[in-house]
Amino acid sequence: MIDPQSADFSVKPTLTGEKVVLRPFAGADLDGIRAALVDPEVIRLTGSTPDGDEAEQDKILRRWYGTRNAQPDRLDLAVVDRTTDACVGEVVFNEWQAGNSSCNFRVLLGPAGRDRGLGTEAIRLFVGYGFERLGLHRIELKVFAFNPRARRAYEKVGFVAEGVLREVLRDGDGWIDATVMSILAPEWARHRGRP
Repeated sequence: MIDPQSADFSVKPTLTGEKVVLRPFAGADLDGIRAALVDPEVIRLTGSTPDGDEAEQDKILRRWYGTRNAQPDRLDLAVVDRTTDACVGEVVFNEWQAGNSSCNFRVLLGPAGRDRGLGTEAIRLFVGYGFERLGLHRIELKVFAFNPRARRAYEKVGFVAEGVLREVLRDGDGWIDATVMSILAPEWARHRGRP
């Protein structure tokens, strides 16, 4: 049995599915990540605000993704499309709470990774690794109300809505709610990401 308080995020695995490979970041992945981060749909659906000049943003991007494989308290993996061998996004476990055996989950897919089931498979592979190899008890996330595609992908894997954080994001002249969702180890054990 895995000791859930000693989840080892310093190990950066390679997880292979039918459509995607999740693996540690490599230098060549920056083009795919950059394409995702400047995509207007990604910017809106993640609540991001692009700022700074392009050269400065590129420097920050290189520094950030150049250090992801060395982080002992979080797990960031590139999502690679098996048909093109190109990075189309990332999956992340962060905000690790050892005493509660829980962490936050997030996924980012750029335009090249959408509408082909890559996201659902990436989520299923990564969450399965979290429960089966890291010994997590709870994995949680937040999804904005204007992102029903992401919510459907989370529900397909077994995430359950827990509640709504009201008006957490300004969107133009309006406000957007976010839904807190989670999946628990006993639920994963019953359905293995196929509820």
